[in-house]
Amino acid sequence: MSDPAGGGDHSKITEGEGVLGALHLSLSARLRAYFFAGVLITAPTALTLYLSWQFISAVDRAITPLIPERWNPNNYLPFNIPGFGLILAVASLTVIGALTAGFIGRLLLRVSEGMLARMPVVRGLYGAIKQIVETILAQRSNAFRQVALIEFPRPGVWTIGFIAGPTHGELDRVTGGDLVGVYVPTTPNPTSGYLLYLPRRDVKVLSMSVEEGLKLVVSCGIVNPPERSNGGSGRGREPLR
Repeated sequence: MSDPAGGGDHSKITEGEGVLGALHLSLSARLRAYFFAGVLITAPTALTLYLSWQFISAVDRAITPLIPERWNPNNYLPFNIPGFGLILAVASLTVIGALTAGFIGRLLLRVSEGMLARMPVVRGLYGAIKQIVETILAQRSNAFRQVALIEFPRPGVWTIGFIAGPTHGELDRVTGGDLVGVYVPTTPNPTSGYLLYLPRRDVKVLSMSVEEGLKLVVSCGIVNPPERSNGGSGRGREPLR
């Protein structure tokens, strides 16, 4: 015969073990959630500070050796001043910009450019670098102002690209069509990629900003931009400029 009292004790033990197991799983899940929450909170800040420090240190290593020893405060202080090279570089560029704004500065700039234009190899390199810098900083064109979708590398496969601008001159004359230059970056390194010239009708302009497009590329599609509607404060699909 079975003992009713013994069966009741066994049932209580089983129920107790189940409660303890549930509490253990709940505690583990909470700790795991807290850990990932801490990572999500601290990782962006820590990575940003690390990259900023690396950039400041790289500029300091490049600029500080150019400073004469008697003018270098790191030689007089018991510690190094972080960011001194970066501050000096920014101040120097500001002074150079102020000097070239005057008549004498513009004259010296024309003379130096004339000397570089007479050098066979240097003139091509200088001209290309100057055009790129003027395009980016002086904002003389709509280069990389829009994000687009194109079918690449084959029809039916869509790829994110950045509009470099319409074709001009020889490209326009040879192709005989209204083409648009689109830069297609590689993932997750957007500094390398492909430059494609596509018909304007095959380029679908998106409403996301260039910064949002870069985040999408660098994150391998994980960080998606927020959806924008045609009405309200959001922007709809923009026309190709």
